[in-house]
Amino acid sequence: MSDSASTPPLRRSVRQTRDRLATALITAGGIGVIVAVMAIGIFLAVEVLPLFWSSADTPRIDLQALWLPQPYTGLEAPVHRWQPALPEGGGEPRFGMLPLVWGTLEAAAWSLVIAVPLALGAAAHSALFMSPRLRARLRPTLELMEAMPGVVIGFVAGLVLAPWLDNHLALGAALLILLPPGVLLAGGLWSRLGGRLHQRLPMGWAAVWLMPWLLVIWGLAVWLAPLLEAWWFGGSLRTWLEVHLGLEYANRNAIIVGMAMGFAVMPSIYALAEDALSGVPGNLVEGAEALGATRWQTLWKVVLPAAGPGVLSAVMIGAGRAVGETMIVLMASGNTALMTANPLDGLRSMAASIAIELPEAAPGGTHYRLLLLAALLLFAFTFCVNTLAEVVRARLRRRYRRMEGLA
Repeated sequence: MSDSASTPPLRRSVRQTRDRLATALITAGGIGVIVAVMAIGIFLAVEVLPLFWSSADTPRIDLQALWLPQPYTGLEAPVHRWQPALPEGGGEPRFGMLPLVWGTLEAAAWSLVIAVPLALGAAAHSALFMSPRLRARLRPTLELMEAMPGVVIGFVAGLVLAPWLDNHLALGAALLILLPPGVLLAGGLWSRLGGRLHQRLPMGWAAVWLMPWLLVIWGLAVWLAPLLEAWWFGGSLRTWLEVHLGLEYANRNAIIVGMAMGFAVMPSIYALAEDALSGVPGNLVEGAEALGATRWQTLWKVVLPAAGPGVLSAVMIGAGRAVGETMIVLMASGNTALMTANPLDGLRSMAASIAIELPEAAPGGTHYRLLLLAALLLFAFTFCVNTLAEVVRARLRRRYRRMEGLA
């Protein structure tokens, strides 16, 4: 007799009611999230629209005044400026939005420059080369890093990393010079080792046996930094940058923000990219290796092309988080609304401006509505990027299912 026939009718009815109730709650929760997101967008749009026509409370804002350089009293040429609160007698407020957009994109760009190579390299190594035993321990640890609050990362970047790099600028330059060739040299030396040493230092455990090598590179950089600063930079790297390149070094700058935000977005990029790479059907990998391809050739010629949409989706989601990050930029950037290509200058993002200025802006005023315009731009960007990334991931899952069906 089947289980359903042996189940008492009352118990079966209670179970079905409970299942329907759970389904209804889950559906209501999903619909509620969608409605809440739409409500946020509608609220921001309604609050921003009065900027573009005159009213008794606020004058009409010309779009050119927001995105094009404007002439101001006391300045010889038109400039981009975001200075909504000027001291008494300092002239009219300056509401140029472009410096905020520039700072937002610059911070996101530097974070991706730092995070994407490290995250994708870690994902490729974890998916194809790492020992399953080591992977089972390291992957949860890396994914837990994503839960670290942005305010903690910003605190460490602003109060620990920025002063350290300010006092050891030459050491930072030496590490930047030595790390890439040092890692490549380790790979070249490993490839020339004998069979017995290959067994003692397997590629699957490279994340462990590379640690002493990285410490050696660090020690070499500590020894080389003062010599490098004395020989090449006349005794002071900071002075050399100002005299020869015209670059002034700010204590909190775009590089500090990029390093901190790169650390923050790297776990999410790693997790999504690793899922995409490890989700490639095994028959493709086995077929490539059966035809004589090395593991590296399999990665470049088979796995990456198959998982390319998923990897792109991971990068897009990381970019969406980097653009919307608030506390890290607020605590590590110096919050100077500059519009320069110098990565050693400070910056100010739209999210940081909203966090700082919105509590002091008069509701309904021009400053208040411009901050909500910045919020609307951030909302639209992250919504579009995350939606597109999810569409790409859904197509990738369908492709994997078709590949597995053909196996």
